[in-house]
Amino acid sequence: MLLVLTGVSALLTIALAQVIHRFHSLFLVLDAIGLVVFTIIGCNVALAMGQPLTIVVVAGMITGCVGGVLRDMLCTEIPLLFRSELYATVSLTTGAIYVAATRYGLNHVGAVIGAFIIGLAFRLLAIRYKWEMPKFIYERETPPH
Repeated sequence: MLLVLTGVSALLTIALAQVIHRFHSLFLVLDAIGLVVFTIIGCNVALAMGQPLTIVVVAGMITGCVGGVLRDMLCTEIPLLFRSELYATVSLTTGAIYVAATRYGLNHVGAVIGAFIIGLAFRLLAIRYKWEMPKFIYERETPPH
């Protein structure tokens, strides 16, 4: 069954390749959902393993961000994580909210829903308003002539 699903997906991708650029906004939204969901999943796994809270958040960030990096690299694009967009920051925030919610007594479903809504809203707002990380611009002094 999985082989059939993979084959159908591949054929569908080939068929849509000519019009795929029209779906850029949809892909950004789906990427935002994936970033937030996989961050929460990574945090949840690390929590279940009894890891310290800092490790839990870092595990969530790695889980959330690396999938997007691999996808972009396979598509020969510069990964979103390595651009100035808010990407890892969204993952860090989502993980911290999830961990804080579970730590301070919110049930699992409430923690997941709360972290998901806040993380997704944060990423979508960052996309919409082009929020970026601050840039350090190093300008080399020109040597005197």
